[in-house]
Amino acid sequence: MHTEKTEKQKMLAGELFLPSDDELAKERDRTKKLCFQLNQTCPTEIQKRQDIAKAIVGESNGLYFESPFNCDYGYNIKAKDNLYINHGCTILDAGEVKIGRNCLIAPGVVIATVNHPLEASVRSSGLEYARPITIGDDVWIGANATICPGVTIGDNCIIAAGSVVTKDLPSNTVCGGVPAKVLKDNPRK
Repeated sequence: MHTEKTEKQKMLAGELFLPSDDELAKERDRTKKLCFQLNQTCPTEIQKRQDIAKAIVGESNGLYFESPFNCDYGYNIKAKDNLYINHGCTILDAGEVKIGRNCLIAPGVVIATVNHPLEASVRSSGLEYARPITIGDDVWIGANATICPGVTIGDNCIIAAGSVVTKDLPSNTVCGGVPAKVLKDNPRK
């Protein structure tokens, strides 16, 4: 017997899906309430903020988000130890976002797994799709950078402020520009 996939199953498989689906809307509402709670919590209430961050993305050691922080689902963000996210970060996590150990994300960074079809008739139907993003260990993403759907950023990579990452970037490099490209090697330390 063939059963049709749910919109969530389509989303997680990287297929076209309708984000207006009731199940997905309820999941986003839950996460947006948690983000609102985080963003309304005093910056000096560190343990409370860490507890809310863990409720958003799951268990991780050394996880800290400055306010404001926003994401869509939270459960698609897979963060390893020692992640620091500075003010004004938005993660559109319809697809999986893997973030390695010891990463720094500067103010105003956008990490977006979701995209819209190029054909206007399909796009106007409300359908969208997501592509996973992988960020390696020891990565520093500079202020106001944008990480686009489907890219991988290698270990020990530095992304310059204002960059737009549209393609994979190799480990041990300093990258920048629009679109981002390798500017120089970043020595291992």
